[in-house]
Amino acid sequence: MTDVVELANKLAEECLAVQREVGDERLFMEVGTVIGASSQTLEEAFLTAIRTRMANDKAREFLAQKLKSHRAQT
Repeated sequence: MTDVVELANKLAEECLAVQREVGDERLFMEVGTVIGASSQTLEEAFLTAIRTRMANDKAREFLAQKLKSHRAQT
């Protein structure tokens, strides 16, 4: 199972880079569909890897905005 997670993590990183470059925030869903046609296991690992990275990015943006707002008030 570790190989699947490693593959999913690498693919997630590549997919997010392409998403940013082409400006398509939902590209990962299309990639997930392509993967799912061959391997449900890899699809699930990929979507988990994507979602955790996207959630992490959003949380970091939120914290940065909070800190920026706080510093602007002081």
